[in-house]
Amino acid sequence: MSVARNNTQPRPQGMFGGRPGGPMAGLGMPVEKAKDFKGTLKRLVRYMMPQKFALIAVLAAAIISTIFNILSPKILGNATDKLVEGMLLKIHHVPGASIDFGYIGNILLILAVLYVISALFSYIQQYIMAGISQRTVYRMRKEIDEKLERLPLKYYDSHSHGDILSRAVNDMDNISSTLQQSLTQLVTSAVTVVGVIIMMLSISWVLTLVAIVTIPLSMIATVVIAKKSQHYFAEQQKWLGSLNGHVEEMYNGHKIVKAFGFEQRSIDEFNQLNETYYNAGWRAQFMSGIMMPLMTFIGNLGYVLICVIGGIMVTQRAITVGDIQAFIQYVRQFTMPITQLANIANIIQSTIASAERVFELLDEEEETPEIVEATVLTGPRGEVTFEHVQFGYNPGKPLIKDMNIAVKAGQTIAIVGPTGAGKTTLVNLLMRFYELNSGKILVGGVDITEIKRSNLRRMFGMVLQDTWLFNGTIRDNIAYGRDEVTEEEIVQAAQAARADHFIRTLPEGYDTVLNSEASNISQGQKQLLTIARAILADPDILILDEATSSVDTRTEVAIQQAMHTLMQGRTNFVIAHRLSTIRDADLILVMNHGDIIEQGTHLGLLEQGGFYANLYNSQFTNSGASIDEVLESLPETQQEELASEPA
Repeated sequence: MSVARNNTQPRPQGMFGGRPGGPMAGLGMPVEKAKDFKGTLKRLVRYMMPQKFALIAVLAAAIISTIFNILSPKILGNATDKLVEGMLLKIHHVPGASIDFGYIGNILLILAVLYVISALFSYIQQYIMAGISQRTVYRMRKEIDEKLERLPLKYYDSHSHGDILSRAVNDMDNISSTLQQSLTQLVTSAVTVVGVIIMMLSISWVLTLVAIVTIPLSMIATVVIAKKSQHYFAEQQKWLGSLNGHVEEMYNGHKIVKAFGFEQRSIDEFNQLNETYYNAGWRAQFMSGIMMPLMTFIGNLGYVLICVIGGIMVTQRAITVGDIQAFIQYVRQFTMPITQLANIANIIQSTIASAERVFELLDEEEETPEIVEATVLTGPRGEVTFEHVQFGYNPGKPLIKDMNIAVKAGQTIAIVGPTGAGKTTLVNLLMRFYELNSGKILVGGVDITEIKRSNLRRMFGMVLQDTWLFNGTIRDNIAYGRDEVTEEEIVQAAQAARADHFIRTLPEGYDTVLNSEASNISQGQKQLLTIARAILADPDILILDEATSSVDTRTEVAIQQAMHTLMQGRTNFVIAHRLSTIRDADLILVMNHGDIIEQGTHLGLLEQGGFYANLYNSQFTNSGASIDEVLESLPETQQEELASEPA
C-alpha cells in the first residue's frame, strides 16, 4: 500500500511526551541532516541580524539569570556551615554556644533576592526572545507567501502539494519552536556548564575531577542507546505511516469496502499493521525509557564517590560540610545541561534541515519578471493570435513546434485531440502560466509578455471539468471572481447559470455553507456554481473544459444551457471530449502530439476525410464515447494510422 506522507515527519515523542525538549527527549530519534549545515546556519542567522541588539540583550539576561542561579548553592553552603558550627559548639558544651539564626536569616534573605533576580532576568530573556523568534518567522512566512505567488505553474506541476505544504507549514513551525525554546536553552545550558565547573573548582579540584570522570560513562551510555533506539524510532514512524494510510484509505472507500463485503479483510489488515506498529513502538519507547534510569544510576555512582571522598576530606578539615552540600547541588546542576546540550544538538540539526528546505523553496526560479511599463488593456479585447509558437516542458523536447492561429473576437474555437495532444498546454500558454520557447501570442493585438499578468488573467474566465469551490457560502463562491458585487448581481448570475432554483431549495439558500470538499451538493450543482461565477466575472475570453461527463442527462442539459448563455458575445476556447458538442464551433483545431494537424469547421473537416472525420465517425458509432475511449476501441493498426495523420 502506498501512503502519501509529508517529507518532514513529526519527531516521535519520548518518555516525557510533547515537543522534544525534556531532559532526554529526542536522543534516540532519527534526525534529518542538512546538506550544507554551515551555509544554512549563516543564512538563518542573517534573518535574525536586524534584531542583533535584542539578541545581545537575550544573551546578557541569560548570563545574569544563570549566574545568580549558580551562586545560590555556594551561599546556601555558608548557612549550612554556620548551622553545623553552632551545633558542634553546643555538642561540646562550649559556654555561650548558640546557633546564629540572625546570620542564617540574612543568608536566606540574600538567597530569596538572588532567586527573584534570576527569575526576573529569565522572564526578560524569554519575553525578548519570543519577540525575536516571532518577528523572524513572520518575515520568513511572508517571504514564502510572496514566493508562492511568484512561482510558475511548472513548479506546482513538478512538486506534490504535500511537499510544498510541508515546507511552508511544518518546517516553519519547526524553525519557530527552535528559535523560541532551544536557542535560549542552548545559551543557558552552556553558561551553566561553564559556571558550575568554575564553582566546583573553587570548592575542590579533587571532587571536581571525580564528578567529571562520570561524564564519559554517561555519554557512552547515551550514544549506545541512541544508536539502538534510532532504528526503532524509524521503524515506528514507518509503520505509523502505513497504519494511518490504511485507515485513511478504508475511511475514504468505506462504501466500496461494504459493497464488496471486504470488512473482515480490512479489519485483519488493520490488526496486522497495528500489531507491527505496537511492537516497533514498544521497542522504541522502551529504549527511550531506559535512558533516564541508566543516567540516574551513573549519576548516583558519582554522588556516592563524592560523598565518600568528601566525608574523608571533612574529617581532615580540608573542606566543610556546607561545601559538600553545595558541591552535590552543583553536580546535579552540571548533569542536566550536559544532557540538554546533547538534545539541543539533535534539535538544531533537524531545524537546520527544515531551514534548508525552506530556503530551497525561496531560491526556486520565479516567473519571468514583467516589463517595467507593462500594458493594461481596457475594453473588450477578444482577438487572439498565435505566431510561430514553439514550446516544450523539457529543453530539447519540443511539444509545440510551429503553431499559428488567428482567432477573431466573439468566435468559438474548439480544441480536440487525444490525451497528451497538447490541449491543456495551449491554454497554459494562453494565460502565460508557462513562457514560450519562441514565437509570440497576441491578445487584443498586444504581445502577452507586454501585458500585466494580473490584467491578462482577469480577461479570462475558466469552467473546468474539475470544479473548485472553497469552504464558504454559496454567495461568496459565486462572487469570488469579482470585487464589490451586489446581491442583485449575484442572483442574476445564478439565474443565468440555471443555478438559482436549486440554491433556493437549500435550507439556507445563498447562505448555505459549502464544506471543504463541497460534498454537500451534487457534482452538477457544483458545475452550475462555477458557471455562475464565470458569468459574474464577465470575462472577455472563456476557457471551457467540457464538464458534463459525470452528471445525469437532465443536469447535462441545464449545464449546456448555462454554458450557452455564458458563451454569448465572448471569445471561447472549448476543450472538447465529445465531438457532438462542437459542431457549431467557428473553428475546430485538431491536435496530436503537440501539433495542429487539421483545422476548419465541422463540415469542412468531415469533407477532408482525415483524422477528425475518422474520429467523428468512430465516436458516432460508439454512442458518444469520449475521444480517448474511441481511440482505445480501435485496432492498433488504425490507432497508429490516425496518430500519424499528416498536417
